[in-house]
This record gives sequence, structure tokens and C-alpha cells, in this order.
Amino acid sequence: MGRAFRLGGLLLILAACGAGPKASPGFVNQTQHTDADLWAIWNAAQQSVAQQIDLNPIQRQVSGAAPDILPGDARALNTQPAQVLVAGEPDVSAAQLYAATAVVRGDPTGLIACPQPCNVRFAAAYSFYSTHQTKYAQSWESQADSFHAILQYEFESHILYALGYDVKWR
Repeated sequence: MGRAFRLGGLLLILAACGAGPKASPGFVNQTQHTDADLWAIWNAAQQSVAQQIDLNPIQRQVSGAAPDILPGDARALNTQPAQVLVAGEPDVSAAQLYAATAVVRGDPTGLIACPQPCNVRFAAAYSFYSTHQTKYAQSWESQADSFHAILQYEFESHILYALGYDVKWR
């Protein structure tokens, strides 16, 4: 009885010392692109953040705020994706966009509704960092250069969030 009690106590102590195994780095890839493609985009995002950090591109666009540009952060080169879900969503229709914003745009719009706490109503893509997700308008999927640029921007934001930067205006 005493041995079983001690063993149970030891297991309880060991279980309390760790949060369990960490998820392996990578993506939950729900795109038409390969994991290798997503890794190449992530690596480009790492390089970009290591060179220069732009913390407020949306704020500048929306309100004309002064740029908040910082020197690069070399820690970005060691930041890995934490099983980031990458998935497309159907574009909002031109009619839906017009009804909501009076913006005239053809179909496909290249935009999706951006849920709270987004700073904009519609975007080409958005990310939730604490839940490790990036969603993008599906129409970008077939446009390799644009798809790459959109995901690189979102991945840069994931990296900045992981490094402790305020990304509310990205």
C-alpha cells in the first residue's frame, strides 16, 4: 500500500511539472498548396521580420497614423508555426460587399468578412494568433504571387505575436 501511494504521489508530481508534450511545429493545411509551400512562405516571413518590423500598416491606411516601424528582430528566425490552421473561406459576393460598404467590386471580390476583433470589416485575409489560425479569401488561392504575399503578411503577424509585439494594427 505504501509503495503504491508513493508511486501515485510521484506520478502526480511529475504530471504537475509539465503541460504535456508540445505540438510539433507546422501547419494544419487546408489549402490547395503543399506543406512545403507554406513552409517557404513562413521562412520568407521570418526573414522579413528579422530585417524590419511594421507594426501599424492598417492604422496608417485607416486613419493616416504615423508609421510605427522598428528594426528587425533576429529572434524571428527561430520562431516556428504552432500548428497554424491555414484555410480559405468563400469570398463575399460583390452584392454583399456593396450592401455593407457601398464599395463596387466585381466577383470574385478577393475579400472575406473579418470577424471581431478585426479593425476592418472585410479583408483579403485575417489571423487569430492565440488560436493559431489564418483564413483567406479562396479566390487568392489560384494566384500564386498574391497568395504568397497575403500569407507572408499573416505569417509575419503570427511571428510578431509569438515574440510579444502588439499586432492590433496589423
